[in-house]
Amino acid sequence: MHLGNTQDFKDRVAVSTLPANVAGLAAGTTVMTLDGEKAVETLKAGDRIITRDSGMAILRETRNQNVHVAFIQIKAGSLGHTRPEADMILGPDTLVHIRDWRAKALFGADVATVKAKRLIDGEFVSEVKAKSLTVYELIFEKQHIVYADGLEVASTAV
Repeated sequence: MHLGNTQDFKDRVAVSTLPANVAGLAAGTTVMTLDGEKAVETLKAGDRIITRDSGMAILRETRNQNVHVAFIQIKAGSLGHTRPEADMILGPDTLVHIRDWRAKALFGADVATVKAKRLIDGEFVSEVKAKSLTVYELIFEKQHIVYADGLEVASTAV
């Protein structure tokens, strides 16, 4: 039995082991809590997180994973005044909540929650060369819109 070119096999294996859904915030990203801004990697279950949709929500857990993928970089202030507050890195499948002219122009709605990779414009929102990085997901009882570096980002629900 012939298995074909060894390199072809390696390429197929590499493709099949790529992360399927990489969502989350990079270490160092600040999240707004009732106790002030905190780095995402320091958050823990029970923290009270400020949300756009409910005012405050109790964090159920955080999940982190180390992944090797092309991340999305959003330049400071490019999605609204001080949104984000500084250049930030997101997983490509992180849901970003937009509610300005971009939502109307790109999605025909006043408000849209879209994967970060769908906002790539090559100038203000761009894909960063693949690298290994730990991403953190915030888990609540239901999905919330949280403030991460001033940007509105959707959380994960249980």
